Amino acid sequence: MDERSLKSLLRPDAYPEDTKNVRLVQTHVSFIFITDNFAYKIKKPVDFGFLNFTTIDRRRFYCSEEVRLNRRLCPDIYLGVVELREAASGVSFCGEGKIIDYAVRMKRLPEERMLDRMLSEGKVTELEIRRIARTIAGFHLDAERGEAINDYGRVAAIHNNWEENFQQIEKFTGISIQATDLSIIRGYIENFIKENEALFAQRLENGFIRDCDGDIHMENICLTDPVCIFDCIEFNNRFRYTDTAADIAFFLMDLDFHGKREFAKPFLEEYCTVTGDSGLLPVLDFYMIYRAFVRGKVESLKMAEAEVPDEERIIAAEKAGRYFRLARGYILRKRMPPTMIITCGVMGSGKSTAAQALAFELGMDILSSDALRKKMSNTTQGKRGLDEYGKGIYSPSFDEAVYRGLLFMSEESLKSGRNLIVDATFRRRSDRHTFAGLAAKSGVSFFIVHTFCPDSLAKERLIARAMEPSAVSDGRWEIYQPQMDEFEPPGNGEGKLIPVDTSLPVADNVNMILRVMEIL
Repeated sequence: MDERSLKSLLRPDAYPEDTKNVRLVQTHVSFIFITDNFAYKIKKPVDFGFLNFTTIDRRRFYCSEEVRLNRRLCPDIYLGVVELREAASGVSFCGEGKIIDYAVRMKRLPEERMLDRMLSEGKVTELEIRRIARTIAGFHLDAERGEAINDYGRVAAIHNNWEENFQQIEKFTGISIQATDLSIIRGYIENFIKENEALFAQRLENGFIRDCDGDIHMENICLTDPVCIFDCIEFNNRFRYTDTAADIAFFLMDLDFHGKREFAKPFLEEYCTVTGDSGLLPVLDFYMIYRAFVRGKVESLKMAEAEVPDEERIIAAEKAGRYFRLARGYILRKRMPPTMIITCGVMGSGKSTAAQALAFELGMDILSSDALRKKMSNTTQGKRGLDEYGKGIYSPSFDEAVYRGLLFMSEESLKSGRNLIVDATFRRRSDRHTFAGLAAKSGVSFFIVHTFCPDSLAKERLIARAMEPSAVSDGRWEIYQPQMDEFEPPGNGEGKLIPVDTSLPVADNVNMILRVMEIL
């Protein structure tokens, strides 16, 4: 679509209903024009191999398919297919001009009830997650089955899907995915498929290959009553004809990606209770890797599009790399023995950034001294403490209470079989020794990630943090030196020490840590 057409569709008079505002959202395959009460989705004339919208007849057909298929889970939202016509101003959804394209017309869903927004605002409880699980479970139980659909659940089809992914991502090697990571993922996938042919055959025989949704993630879920799950895959049957485990794997992966892993357990409990599918667990990680990889591919394709604004391309590139690291992380987790990691470093040295990056990839719990300190002192979230160094909630007695709390919580996590990162300064050798003792008693591997950087970089970070309202830490440059004076650097004999220069890129530091841990 040329620039003139795009601009004309940003005019309110291009639409049959009264509207004051129109805005454009782009994906790698669609232009979506959003009015006050409706949305109009026009398919881009693109061909990615797995998707072909290059002719007007194809776009009309797939618009009709989008309406038909999405009415399964959102019957009242998808209104139909409308014509895009030539107009004096360019193009319009009104008038009698020549038909030049087609669009799907939908009712707008309430943005404040979108799952991604509600999760980011902390407004989602386990009850909503179970409601989503029941909705998907009921949909899967009623989803179409048959021999033609079963063909897509056979090992050959699963292998072909992966081969296509690998071929299409080759041109992004060294850009959004590193060659070594691609090799790790490819090697694991090929071995898993080869060694689990019987497992895939059993899933097929038990009737779990169905006409699914294919695109269940939090941006496609609205917590209305009933729950609305929209924007399924309409453009390629083989992405929708799949194992029901692959369908929910997208949602579970998305929870991981957005740091909401705690909701995975209640979702799976509810889903398995409703469907009776207790045999999905052996294939679930395989499909979560697949979902993360495909999302990395989609973001890579988006960042390569000339029509996408520069700022969106930058975001797409970052997201693509993060999805690929998550895909790799699902594999590396299988190599990791029971483990506890503690951070060690002064304020501004990059402890929390390193801890969060490791936890994201390895699926580890994080216990934060900053968060616990605020909770123990009943400090309102977002309120920064300005106590002098060693005073108030940073007094020696309060500090010791925080570390006792961390120790107790760490022991509980390890008893539950969860791998753990304790994110704290650990400036005292005695505290590090205590946690090393807990690791030994619990029979888990123990690592100390010692973060450091130039003073100038620490100062820059602390000044920036002081401007961030949501920052949990109260660290600031004025108390940096007093903490440095008290810091007892870790040394030999304290455990497996991993020095980390956080002036280097986070991804490089994570790779170095993983190599020392001998899982990369």
